[in-house]
Amino acid sequence: TVAGIVFVSPLSLPLAAPLWAQGNFELDPERIGSDRIVEGERWKEGSLSLPPWPRDADLVAWTPEGIRGDLRYFIDSANLRIDPSGQVVRYTLVVEAPSGTRNVSFEGIRCTLRGQYRVYAYGIDRRFERTPPGDWLPLPQDGSEAFRDDLFRHRFCVPRETHPRPVKDMLRALKGRVSANESTGFQAD
Repeated sequence: TVAGIVFVSPLSLPLAAPLWAQGNFELDPERIGSDRIVEGERWKEGSLSLPPWPRDADLVAWTPEGIRGDLRYFIDSANLRIDPSGQVVRYTLVVEAPSGTRNVSFEGIRCTLRGQYRVYAYGIDRRFERTPPGDWLPLPQDGSEAFRDDLFRHRFCVPRETHPRPVKDMLRALKGRVSANESTGFQAD
């Protein structure tokens, strides 16, 4: 020791390694979604049927984090569902312009570590028209479609896990009735 500086001999490092390694966290792969993994099987989405047209009385307004502009966002509370696979939240989205013009779509968000989305149908003349089958897409984290990332991170999926919240908790989160620790946390990339 010289003037409060401790010198460590390179020979002592191999002996020190087990000491510093103890107590550090280690990744536990069994904890992250292990109940969803079946060896030899690939995940398969449950069956899909289109919902009825949303009624104004059932629309829940929410303000997506990080989105600026005049658009208003709504989810149809009467048709917010978790699909039979237990991993996808299906919802009817209504986006309203200041003029009152609405875009309506029926979509799904998959509660994986990074999240994915798919649009199943668009609203045309007060009914839904299916879109062609497609792949699950990554969630846009900025721009005009970042509202889906907000739904994934703060409203629909359990932070740090790979499953949806209960529907009643999703509705609470849409209405802003969720504590900070219920909607935050890191997720592994």
